[in-house]
Amino acid sequence: MLRLTVPAAFGAGVGVGLGAQRLLSSSPAEFARMSGSSIAGSQAAPWITDFLNAAYYRRDPGARAVDDLRLAFSIVTTRWYRLGGRRLRATDVVPFHLAFGRDRLTGGAQSRRGTLNRTQLLAGGARLLGDWFPEAYGDAARRGWGIAFPSASDKDAYDPSLRIGLVRLGPLAPPGEAGAKQVFHTYPPVEVPAAEPVVGALAKPETWPDYASSIGRFTPLRPGGLANQTFEIEVAAGTHAGAPVFQRGYVTITRVASQEDEADLRAYVDDANAGLADNGDAPGVPDGATPVFAFDLTCHEGHFLGAGRNRLLLYEQEGRTYVRAIGTWDEMPWHIASAYALAGREAQHAFWGQGEIPELSMLHQIVQVLTSG
Repeated sequence: MLRLTVPAAFGAGVGVGLGAQRLLSSSPAEFARMSGSSIAGSQAAPWITDFLNAAYYRRDPGARAVDDLRLAFSIVTTRWYRLGGRRLRATDVVPFHLAFGRDRLTGGAQSRRGTLNRTQLLAGGARLLGDWFPEAYGDAARRGWGIAFPSASDKDAYDPSLRIGLVRLGPLAPPGEAGAKQVFHTYPPVEVPAAEPVVGALAKPETWPDYASSIGRFTPLRPGGLANQTFEIEVAAGTHAGAPVFQRGYVTITRVASQEDEADLRAYVDDANAGLADNGDAPGVPDGATPVFAFDLTCHEGHFLGAGRNRLLLYEQEGRTYVRAIGTWDEMPWHIASAYALAGREAQHAFWGQGEIPELSMLHQIVQVLTSG
């Protein structure tokens, strides 16, 4: 089991670096500014982290379920939206304490004191948000962007750009600008049940929070589909010790390639494979495999791994279907490279599927969600 024992960061969905205590003390102010979530003020971070701890990180390992963590995030995000989209404050802890405090104090058959099991999370969500919440959370027609809505029409009325208004989004920062040396790396492919449902899931950005792992989540910030979509990435480490520290960054989909234009898709794959070959890596899409779908996630300036891009590729080979990531980034600034060298490479690989640890891997979470329902 991969041990995430100190705070981490990963960029463009590309890398997770550990050792954030060193980062927080030595990196530029930009890194500190990007800590936590855009929907919460700094004074709200302690009680939100405590709530997420109770829902997941400090539960006994055998009692944890990643969807309980997604449920806890949804409770927080739904509360943010129903308060009008302003940042959560320190005083917002009071309604949470009234809704969940008694269950945390008494514990239960499936949760030790101080933690919350799924039944308690749903019951507390109903007390905090309304009796409609438990059923709405379980209904895909009333859940999106990590938020549960009272009705499908309420979901249709939601404007995800409400959240982007809370952030200072810098310009795109792709790798290789000004002749910078690029680093390419690919991660082990993750087998998926079939291409069509995975493409369908990825093509609906509002569902991406449904595939969050215990160390990373993507929330879309613009209306519409994948093209030009911007995501807020929230990452966590210190999770093994039950003391998560959250960091965020922003990426935008800058290219989408599919079988609708096979020449473009082939050119996309050939370019990615050529970069990997120059870096001494094996092809991202093996010889003889059939590419199905691919897209770029490009960093924005101020991202805590600097200039970078992540590619996600779906392909078929010998009757089976796989999805894998290819990361491309400029040589990292020293303060990030130092932390990344400690254990970031292992965490980065785990997020994209190496080691097949489902709770850490977004790609494995996609498979689990699609096959479970």
